[in-house]
Amino acid sequence: MSNPVFENSPYFGERRQQRATTPNGYPAHPGYAPQGGTTYQQPPAADPYQVQHLEQAYQQPAAGPAQTGRMTYDDVIIKTGGLLALVVAMGALNWFVLDGHPLATFGGLAVGLVLGLVNAFKREPSPALIAVYAAAEGLFLGGISMLFESLYPGIVLQAVLATGATFVATLLLFSSGAVRVTPKLTRFVLIAMVGYALFSLVNLGIMLFGSGDSAFGLRTSVEIMGIPLGVIIGVFAVGLAAFCLIMDFDAIKRGVEGGIPSRYAWSAAFGLIVTLVWLYLEFLRLIAILRGGE
Repeated sequence: MSNPVFENSPYFGERRQQRATTPNGYPAHPGYAPQGGTTYQQPPAADPYQVQHLEQAYQQPAAGPAQTGRMTYDDVIIKTGGLLALVVAMGALNWFVLDGHPLATFGGLAVGLVLGLVNAFKREPSPALIAVYAAAEGLFLGGISMLFESLYPGIVLQAVLATGATFVATLLLFSSGAVRVTPKLTRFVLIAMVGYALFSLVNLGIMLFGSGDSAFGLRTSVEIMGIPLGVIIGVFAVGLAAFCLIMDFDAIKRGVEGGIPSRYAWSAAFGLIVTLVWLYLEFLRLIAILRGGE
């Protein structure tokens, strides 16, 4: 006797059926008919449930990136929007509730710098660390924005509008194909970022330990053809940040087209937030230098 599991299964072996025999008791062959002549046995009727299941499967749309666990543009947009909302919320908390408390402002700066480096070099994205980074940056931006607003009324709105306009402009330029990320552009941006970072460190040292009373160090104490160095450097830094945005868009596009796992949408959102924070600070400082004579 065969295995009963296989014997009773509709997929393994035959169902138990009473076998036909001849009048003499011999087993009937498949085409046997008792009244004479030969007939063909009808094939077993198809299972209605199986037919319906197959039809439903064929009618379903093909699985998209979301169903297969791949990163999509929607993932990046949602996570970037959430992190940006967290930055704004924490900035409002420090501005309107904590009144720009120095501990919250400079503590947020320190935590943001540390977590910015940690998240940048982590092989796998950590949503929790990225969210804490956004919260810390929000505290810092809230305090520093309050300080600038007290010195130059309306400057925060101007910086926010300039940052938003630059973001939209770079996105349109990239989407239209007017600007493409090439190896030459990538090398230029990397070299320019290193040079700008070195200048910023030197300028920070002069501001902290120098004898000048300039609020922005070399940016306002040095002029070239009557133009403050800070204006020239500021325009250069804004352009550099805009190119970084374009490189961010290109990286996101390659990630989506390459079908990378959806968890890396957190890395994409983190990169955009870092660039947007940098761009906002550059506009804030540039506008402050331009309005320094007020």
